[in-house]
Amino acid sequence: MPQILIVAGEASGDLHGANLARALRELDPAVRLVGVGGAAMKSAGVQLVEGFGHLDVMGIVGFSALKAIIRRFAAMRRLLRSERWDAVVFIDNPGLNLRYAWFAKSAGLRVIYYIAPQIWAWRPGRMKYIQQRVDQVMVILPFEPELYRQVGLPCTFVGHPLLDAVAPYYDQAKLREQFGLQPTGRVIALLPGSRSAEVRLHLPILLDAAERLLRDDPTTQFLMPQASTIADDLIRPLLEKSSAAVTVVPEQASEVMAAADLICVASGTATLQAAVVGTPMVLFYQAHSWLTYRLARLLIRVKWIGLVNLVAGRPVVTELIQHEATGARVYHEVHRLLHDQAAYDEMKRSLQAVKASLGQPGASRRAAQVVLDACRA
Repeated sequence: MPQILIVAGEASGDLHGANLARALRELDPAVRLVGVGGAAMKSAGVQLVEGFGHLDVMGIVGFSALKAIIRRFAAMRRLLRSERWDAVVFIDNPGLNLRYAWFAKSAGLRVIYYIAPQIWAWRPGRMKYIQQRVDQVMVILPFEPELYRQVGLPCTFVGHPLLDAVAPYYDQAKLREQFGLQPTGRVIALLPGSRSAEVRLHLPILLDAAERLLRDDPTTQFLMPQASTIADDLIRPLLEKSSAAVTVVPEQASEVMAAADLICVASGTATLQAAVVGTPMVLFYQAHSWLTYRLARLLIRVKWIGLVNLVAGRPVVTELIQHEATGARVYHEVHRLLHDQAAYDEMKRSLQAVKASLGQPGASRRAAQVVLDACRA
């Protein structure tokens, strides 16, 4: 009976850990799964380590954060040495998980990393750390395997989990009816991000663009998915200040994207989600300060920040970053796409190619098979 420890540190990692756990149980009902994660992993049958909680310390500052990190480092070392795990699977969250992987490797355990660190974007020098601490990586972007093969680290492209989360087809008319929209008129989706700080910065930009679009066409309608991480008290005051009426939908980001003619989206995984849905988009992002932006530009090693452009290997989607991320510029790009049918159709074709490059559905099952094969080896 394989004994597998799954370590996830954030909400997204908890979801991926849950999907991986279900796939592991389907392939081997006898497998024993223990994990550090959240409610999603628990509901998937993972025995959570009591008193551990999530590994991140977001929201904790100063000396309290340092104490929390030290306590969790010590707890992780004890956990890794408590049993002879057949495999330890770390999911995403490289800031902490690569350090925990060192503990696992020092304990003589087999270490597998799922959704490997984005070394291609931030710190290529991290490759040596990964080589020292990880036995095998499972990646979800098509250009990543070659990077690991160049240094001789076993790597498997399992496909992107989004292909399992997004339906193969959506009925746009039914979705619009479901969300209480009028059957006629353009529908624009507004996606300011899933973190509170992002919403504070980005939602006013999107509402400015929405007001400008309404002056052009008063029949334009606006939809916004509300992530579970965003409180009503954060978005309500911002929406009340705007003359643009926005229909807010709890979660259901994919459905909101499918109901829309065009999406205004903050850079992140949501850009790939929009590509999988197939709706054209305008991508934007604004950092908290000019200094933060300049530091990021010094560290980033890629031509574009949008995942959809990185996967395509070319600028499929316009990127409005920092000083260009204004309501006026977002409005201009939306207006251009809505009135240039050739450009709109070309983007749709390019997004279909991006989706095709992400592999086939079943990423979690393929990842689970890699883990079980490693345990049996």
